Amino acid sequence: MSKGRTIPLSYLKPTYDVCLVGHETKLDIYRSVPPGATSFEVRGSSLLNVTVVYNPKRIERRPKENVWPLNKEARVVVSPVLPSKELHDRKVKVSYYGSKGTDPLGSAMLYLTNIDVALNVDVNRTGVVSRGAKDKDTWTWGQNGKGAILLVNCDQDKDTSSADNEAGGIPNLADLKDMSLMTLTADGPDELFDDMKLILNVSAGDADKLKVYQNIGRSKYSHVLGEGKLSYTVSRGNLDEIIFNVEGLKFPDVDFSGLVYINLTVQNYLEKMEIFSESVVFRMAPWIMTPSTLKPLEVYVCSVPDNKEFVKELTALVEKARCKLTICPEIYNAKDRWIQDEMEFGYTEAPHKRLPVVFDSPRNRGLAGFPHRSVLGPDFGYVTREPENEKEVNTLDAFGNLEVSPPVTVNGKSYPFGRILYGSGLPKENVRMNKVIRDFLEAQQLQAPVELYSYWLTVGHVDEFMSFVPAPDQKGFRLLLASPKACLELFREKQKAEYGDAAMFKGVRDKKITIDDVLADDSLMQYAKTTQEYVDLNRDIMKKELGLSEEDIIDIPLLYNKTKFGADSFFPNVVNMLVLDKLLVIPKPFGPIINGECCLEKIVRSLLEPLGLKCNFIDDYWTYHRNFGEVHCGTNVVRKPFSKKWWEIAP
Repeated sequence: MSKGRTIPLSYLKPTYDVCLVGHETKLDIYRSVPPGATSFEVRGSSLLNVTVVYNPKRIERRPKENVWPLNKEARVVVSPVLPSKELHDRKVKVSYYGSKGTDPLGSAMLYLTNIDVALNVDVNRTGVVSRGAKDKDTWTWGQNGKGAILLVNCDQDKDTSSADNEAGGIPNLADLKDMSLMTLTADGPDELFDDMKLILNVSAGDADKLKVYQNIGRSKYSHVLGEGKLSYTVSRGNLDEIIFNVEGLKFPDVDFSGLVYINLTVQNYLEKMEIFSESVVFRMAPWIMTPSTLKPLEVYVCSVPDNKEFVKELTALVEKARCKLTICPEIYNAKDRWIQDEMEFGYTEAPHKRLPVVFDSPRNRGLAGFPHRSVLGPDFGYVTREPENEKEVNTLDAFGNLEVSPPVTVNGKSYPFGRILYGSGLPKENVRMNKVIRDFLEAQQLQAPVELYSYWLTVGHVDEFMSFVPAPDQKGFRLLLASPKACLELFREKQKAEYGDAAMFKGVRDKKITIDDVLADDSLMQYAKTTQEYVDLNRDIMKKELGLSEEDIIDIPLLYNKTKFGADSFFPNVVNMLVLDKLLVIPKPFGPIINGECCLEKIVRSLLEPLGLKCNFIDDYWTYHRNFGEVHCGTNVVRKPFSKKWWEIAP
């Protein structure tokens, strides 16, 4: 109901007006009062709630029932229960009395027509429209929160080359399933609505964030509001309920809070008077990243001229993990093997629908068209963020530099969807992931990003020194960190045990490199100290920002070479692994062979297999490692979404 709407009454002539079911309307009984009147009595017909609101400390109720002092602190409020069947079929009578006598000095008659007009949306988040809900213009988080949700319609159900939210045109039946229902109730005598306008409108700021379609019968829909259309006068006809489908067009971002409003105004256009207005609010569902500890559903890898054996081995392991494998052929990847860098998988969800969504990075190398051309499709969404100037894109904007932790609790605050992690330059370096990506990630609100330091690496990505694996305890995971210190401790232990002549890189390099050779390399030893400091800098950040203890972290032996571009793995980076539930696909490190076994593989198994994990080492030496990447860099995974609903938490 429009705020402060009041119907003035007169004892000199009857008043005719309209009231809305479920809403209170004030009656002004003081504007026209018979001379000498000191009290009043009010009565209403059936299906009308008529209430006198007063302060008992200031107004003494008269002994006679329903007779009240004529004091402006006593207010009369009327609220209809059901809509009228005919015009003016409900009435309210106010009788005025003097200080003496029982006969009224006069009476004011109000003839009402009750109508039921409302915008209805899924306020209760059950997947269906909520009828009779209150506070539809307020959105709150949490299990007891209220407010409707819009899904960004970013998949491709229509026969176009674009995602549905960019394609335009009228939706098909599959497309409609991605949208949220909204209904307009307009129940009451048809002849009354002949004199009324039902107007929907959105602000200019919200118009590019949503579109509204009206069902015009026989599975036909008309675009009536949003995306350039700010106002729409609804043609009610003889319908008591009109159905609309609301489409989300944009994810939250730095300039968009995620909230959009649709407003309804009911006007009596003959008298040019607003009878009623209300608003409903939707929150655009955010994009959510999935951590490596969630169940894998589909693995992606590129086929390039030199990785046929790698793909063959990977295929067997993916089948063992009971996942689907999708191979991007050479015709689509232009010999770009780094599919982890090109895209990040996540999802978006509303009560009525869940949609996997690929986030396309702005790196735009050989795989640039793959996410849009080959991943986007029916029930698989697409989003991207690119700077206006493509020259602003650097290695930090590739998505090997984008990870997310499992759920964590930090100083009593819960992050049930984990926290996003990305790398930047060291504190004195002025280089960061591009602002358009950082702003987008921050605007989703649920996975509060944490900035790490990764630019000291040759490629500069966080997945070169960290990963997460599942664990069977209450914590649910372990953080794996590359550890030059742990590697040197292992090698010194083996040297002390007289295995200093044990050779590395057997079968992949002709030059013999032994444990003794490694430990005698002063530059390698000094750089191990430097890179350990860089890892520990990130270690301290993650302990603080993810609420981790040392018991939650496993140090994985690794050494880095110093190059003119930064740190590069001395041997295949075992931290840069593919996590498929309990099955781990790990780069074969080609470490020192002792008693017929790689001592690096052995220690990795001893650290991870007690967690119930199965270590599978795969040869990526020439296909990935020598090209400055590893297994994780060359693969990507669609994972099962979180079971928890994002709207049930408070960010």
